[in-house]
Amino acid sequence: MKIALAQLNYRVGDFGHNVSLITETIEKAKSLQAGLVVFAELSVCGYPPRDFLEFNDFIRRCDEAVVLIASKCHGIAAIVGAPSLNPAPKGKPLYNSAYFLADGKILAKANKTLLPNYDVFDEYRYFEPNRLPYSIVTYKGHRIALTICEDLWNIADDPLYIRNPMDELVQLNPDVVVNIAASPFNYHQQEFRRSILVRNAQTYNLPVIYVNQVGGQTELIFDGGSMVVDDNGDVVAVLKEFEEDFFTFELQNARCKIQNPKPGLAQPAHLHSFKSLASPDTIRLIYAALLLGIKDYFGKMGFSRAILGLSGGIDSAVTLVLAAYALGSENIRAILLPSQFSSDHSISDAVLLAENLSVSYDIIPIEETFQSFEKTLQPQFAGLPFNLAEENIQARIRAVILMALSNKFGYILLNTSNKSEAAVGYGTLYGDMCGGLSILGDVYKTQVYELARLINKNREIIPLNSISKPPSAELRPGQKDSDSLPDYDILDQVLFKYIEQHTGPLELIAEGFDEKVVNTVLKLVNTSEYKRYQNPPILRVSPKAFGMGRRMPIVAKYLS
Repeated sequence: MKIALAQLNYRVGDFGHNVSLITETIEKAKSLQAGLVVFAELSVCGYPPRDFLEFNDFIRRCDEAVVLIASKCHGIAAIVGAPSLNPAPKGKPLYNSAYFLADGKILAKANKTLLPNYDVFDEYRYFEPNRLPYSIVTYKGHRIALTICEDLWNIADDPLYIRNPMDELVQLNPDVVVNIAASPFNYHQQEFRRSILVRNAQTYNLPVIYVNQVGGQTELIFDGGSMVVDDNGDVVAVLKEFEEDFFTFELQNARCKIQNPKPGLAQPAHLHSFKSLASPDTIRLIYAALLLGIKDYFGKMGFSRAILGLSGGIDSAVTLVLAAYALGSENIRAILLPSQFSSDHSISDAVLLAENLSVSYDIIPIEETFQSFEKTLQPQFAGLPFNLAEENIQARIRAVILMALSNKFGYILLNTSNKSEAAVGYGTLYGDMCGGLSILGDVYKTQVYELARLINKNREIIPLNSISKPPSAELRPGQKDSDSLPDYDILDQVLFKYIEQHTGPLELIAEGFDEKVVNTVLKLVNTSEYKRYQNPPILRVSPKAFGMGRRMPIVAKYLS
């Protein structure tokens, strides 16, 4: 039997788009004489639908869409993902289901057993786990074990769940495992995902067909990477990263030897260490993920144009390049907002970058505006030294100007803060923390520099001075980031271990980090939580991004 893998970019709640995408792909697979075409988890409604699942009308439209798709399945079968109603009087009202469609109807349905409820996942909020005995789908002489994403993931050395669906399914003597998934990207996920699929194939001596979705869904980015693993555990086909893709292959005989494979792609062996964060492989993945995240955030929201403040520094420079590449230079507007503390090279570097990208720009000095604020506040500030208050006024003046232009001309303001700054609160609420989307909010400062070097790989796009000069907010004379923070090489190591590896203060000190640095950095992280609650959506590229995947209390005493 010829099987088609359909790696597609869905839109949450856009049933017209999703159904058209699925049915057109069914026709394409049929024209290629495929007997089965496989789509991703919750492909009918898009993933993650979140609280849309609480609307009866949303579920009704999902049901209608599945029936419509089934009506197109004559001479071919399709596997699609959608929520389904739980008929039991107790438990959550829905299942996360995989539908097997053939002969114009729903031939079979499998419900997801293992519901992830960690990091960005919140499936147990909506779905009831399958507690019923498993069954096998038999089609054209093949016995198919139909599974959904997490159902294959309990094979790890440290299983998270009590039940392992594959241990039960294998007792029914399937020929092949089909796994439909919605597995979001992070720069370690591809390695881990591949190992899980290979281990299942080897453990159960069965081929595994895995179909993931692709595309950005707000902060989540799905990288695709659908694959076919034969019953020896060899990866014989891998679909494209960060792009829609379609692939057919022949599945033959019991225990299914695969014919006409597509060469598997070698995946980087990421080390889960700080050093791996800035490796060429990691930076390449982050770069591709951010481009897709920006493009889909704008495209799926119906936005087309972006604006940002361009300072001459590394963060705004990298943000501008990514936005220009994702949306087109003609859709980007850069605003230079120099103050009396801005250096001449900051302006010239920003202008050069904008011209290198053919991005339109304006220069709007803020010195007079800042002086008017000083005059207004003089009675209250009289006799007090220049400090953080005056620095934040400058940041907020810039935000007001950027938002005014955004409102007047229909631009979406891009936030340019990086993860290192967001972690320690090195940003101004209602100032440089403003924006409709945070591009670099999950990218450490050391990674930002490597992104800049990747961008400049073939020719100088970002002026070298923006990369080499000491980072500074330029809110007071001679200011440097290192006046307030440890060097980023040290800061990012501490942040990575604390945020992503959950390493506590005593452990960090035992590993050789300076006790004062550890205590200072961790206190800054914890006391800045209230700021991060007001961040714009952050494109997630790491295993532990700020936002819904890291839920910390604002009011807490730990380490304070």
